Amino acid sequence: MYNEALINELQTKGMRLVDPTVGHQSRRGGAGPTDHKAVTIGDMTVMIPVHTAPSFESPYVVDAPDGDGTSLIRKNGEDVARVSFPAKPKFSDLTTADGVPYSQIAVLHGRDVLATTVLQTCIRYQSRTKTCQFCAIGQSLAAGRTTAHKTPAQLAEVAKAAVELDGVKHMVMTTGTPKGSDRGAAVLAESAAAIKAAVDLPLQAQCEPPEDDIWLQRMKDAGVDSLGMHLEAVSDEVRHRIMPGKAQVSVEKYFESFKAAVPIFGHGQVSTYILAGLGDTVEQILNVSRRLVDIGVYPFVVPFVPVSGTPLESHPSPSSEFMDAILGPLSKMIIESGLGATKAKAGCAKCGACSALSTYEKFQLKKVAS
Repeated sequence: MYNEALINELQTKGMRLVDPTVGHQSRRGGAGPTDHKAVTIGDMTVMIPVHTAPSFESPYVVDAPDGDGTSLIRKNGEDVARVSFPAKPKFSDLTTADGVPYSQIAVLHGRDVLATTVLQTCIRYQSRTKTCQFCAIGQSLAAGRTTAHKTPAQLAEVAKAAVELDGVKHMVMTTGTPKGSDRGAAVLAESAAAIKAAVDLPLQAQCEPPEDDIWLQRMKDAGVDSLGMHLEAVSDEVRHRIMPGKAQVSVEKYFESFKAAVPIFGHGQVSTYILAGLGDTVEQILNVSRRLVDIGVYPFVVPFVPVSGTPLESHPSPSSEFMDAILGPLSKMIIESGLGATKAKAGCAKCGACSALSTYEKFQLKKVAS
């Protein structure tokens, strides 16, 4: 049996694997959910830290799989739940028409989500005085695990194969921020148009708010179904300390763009990623979340996970009690506003693997029904 409390604990404390090779190979360092392992608990696939400092001391231990492919999770020696691990996707063994391994173009997130970083470079990452201290976008490129710019043709080819071979249900496209006022929207629109011409796959695009709102409509017209513009931190103090370059785009500019984007993409189809545990208080996160849900934006609040090789690699993860104090009230707020992870067409909110939030939402819906 599992519940929102167990997923919350696993995501904040991590887990230790008796057999580290089980399931799809996890990555150490680099962009995206990293230092994690995808785990299916009940009907939910979630990302759990396995290569972080907290996980090495976690009270949760996962046994090697038995004959039916499931493993037992134990906490301090007591049985907690049975889990399974998504297998390596078939598409990842293929190579594009121009000779690039599919695995360098896009990867599987969770159980059925294709994810790619279209531009693996960022104007913020090049400078120690500007870089987001939690970001490892350059590590994947330096390690040769990805390519600097995935072409529209490559993305379309991989997306089509992922749908046909592995039953992928939706796709996330993010990008490092390039020079220019569109802040990545142009390359995302170009990529979306190519993918949608090749395969009918719901798409989420993620970028900083473009200077000109016209790019929001251009992304929508190109085939983007859902949009993510990620605050990461909500208070000015934390934003300027943790992400000094990105903090030059103010919270108020984000809200201006959110208000412009919701009528274009729809209620609940615009989201933002908030990393809890960087210094923002429970009250600050919930106050900003209230502003977001009031205009139809989904606040995807995720526990911060330190990534090896970044300035914050030794920064502690938030406690499960801290996350519970956010996710409980937030899930109630989301349900009451008519939003919900299940209503998103594509992207991080729909996937939900990096946070226990969607499981908290299910709990809230059960309370309402009873």
